[in-house]
Amino acid sequence: MRRFECSAIVFDLDGVLVDSTAFVEQQWRRWASARGLRAEPFLRVCHGRRALETIRLAAPHLDAEAEIAAFGPGDEDSAEAGAIGPLAGAARLLASLPLSSWGVATSGPRAAAASRLRRAGLPVPRVLVCAEDVVRGKPSPDAYLKAARDLEVAPPDCLVLEDAPSGIQAARAAGMPVIAVTTTHRPDQLPADICTRDLAAVHLGRIDRDPRGKRRLEILVVEP
Repeated sequence: MRRFECSAIVFDLDGVLVDSTAFVEQQWRRWASARGLRAEPFLRVCHGRRALETIRLAAPHLDAEAEIAAFGPGDEDSAEAGAIGPLAGAARLLASLPLSSWGVATSGPRAAAASRLRRAGLPVPRVLVCAEDVVRGKPSPDAYLKAARDLEVAPPDCLVLEDAPSGIQAARAAGMPVIAVTTTHRPDQLPADICTRDLAAVHLGRIDRDPRGKRRLEILVVEP
């Protein structure tokens, strides 16, 4: 069993808390097809990145900012979105954490993030950092640094849970330890402190106070 200590936890959304991989990839396939583009270059880099950075990487000849407007709101109310649900262990872990001790930093827009959390039956946290809240998306550390500020916790005292290499790179750049879940990438593609299949292996241990009165969470990861 691996043990971590932190004052707050910042979760990525898609592929960590919410099972939305198929829905996200279908969005990209539909968008690419409508423009006569192959979807595969976008699918290779979309996980963990904002749509803006994805288009810039996969199709640098396009005007990414102009394309974002055409990408649409995400069809969060479509029949396909009905398949979105919580990933294993997510509801149990969130229910065990003090409400003020965790937040979400996602590369998706705010409306989509809130909709996916609700569809999955998960709470929408007070700290929800989304694509429109930062100038630079992951792998820049901006989203995680903002989440730490909003949680009023120093970056090294935040523990990140991620599923994508770009998100792990962002957390590392922010100076935060990382637990990776292998929902969208292989363990060898995820340079985190530890990898686990899903949040079913992640548990809250003790809740303590340090000598200054700051809350400290013990997080336990059952190793495979």
